[in-house]
Parts: sequence; C-alpha cells; structure tokens
Amino acid sequence: MTNLTDIVFEDPRWQPAGLADIAERASANTLEYLHLSPDGYEIAILGCDDARIAGLNAEFRDKAGPTNVLSWPAHELAADKEGDTPHAPPPPDPLMGEALGDIAIAYDTCLREADASGKPFPDHVAHLVVHGVLHLLGYDHIRDRDATLMEQLETRILGKMGIADPYRE
Repeated sequence: MTNLTDIVFEDPRWQPAGLADIAERASANTLEYLHLSPDGYEIAILGCDDARIAGLNAEFRDKAGPTNVLSWPAHELAADKEGDTPHAPPPPDPLMGEALGDIAIAYDTCLREADASGKPFPDHVAHLVVHGVLHLLGYDHIRDRDATLMEQLETRILGKMGIADPYRE
C-alpha cells in the first residue's frame, strides 16, 4: 500500500514534529470515517512556516497574515443544500490514483494555538489535518449548518483517534 499523503517539508521543524505520521494517520482516519478507502487517493501536504502561509493566504484568499491551515480541493464536491453531505470524490483510477487536493499547514501558528489552548501539539496538528481533508472532500464552515456538520465530523473522527474534542474548553 502506498502512502495517502505526500509531504513537502519546507520548514524543517515539521520533520522531528512527526508531520508525516500525523498527516497519514489523520487523513486515513478521515477517509475511513466517511466510508472511503484511502487506497488510491492522494493528498499533497506542505509543511511550512508562518511567512509562507501568509503569502499563500494573501495570494489565494486576499487575507493578510498567517493562518493555521489552507486547503485546495482538486474537485468541486460541495453539497447542493446547506447542511447536506458533499458529493463523493471520483473513485481512484487503479493505475493513476486520484488526487484529492493540497493542504498547507504552518508550524508557527499551530504551535502558538496549541500552546494557547493547552492542547498537545500533535493533537492540534491532527485536528488541522482532519479539518483540511474535510475541506478537500467538499465540507465547509461558512454557512451555519455546514459548520455544524463539519465540526461534528471533526470531533467524531478525532475521538476515534483518541484525541479529545477540540471544541470543548
């Protein structure tokens, strides 16, 4: 079995932090929770710093400053109605696989947020990877019912991974 995730370590701090293992586990658990086999799907993940993600945030979202995670879905899968489940991604081609999209995650912001919330860094990173993968699969949090659905999924997926509900104080 090949890896679901392909990691580019632009910021070397991500390697000893275990991003490769965290991302693989979180991505696979997300797909499996949604009854999608990880086999044949591919997700590219950029482990970067605040400066790089701030540039990406400005370029792609017209927002100044860094953020924790950004996602670029390969397919438009958004649900037709608010609060509905998004459309399923195309099945992977047996020879070529199927790219789900790209995720960028910023070390500095993740560390700051984990410290500020008193959460273990690997747990926070896993949450953000799950969040990013859900975006690749058409989930969003702009509309209220979509946000509720996405938050519930994140909580359940992380719970199955043994990670506490990130939305509880």
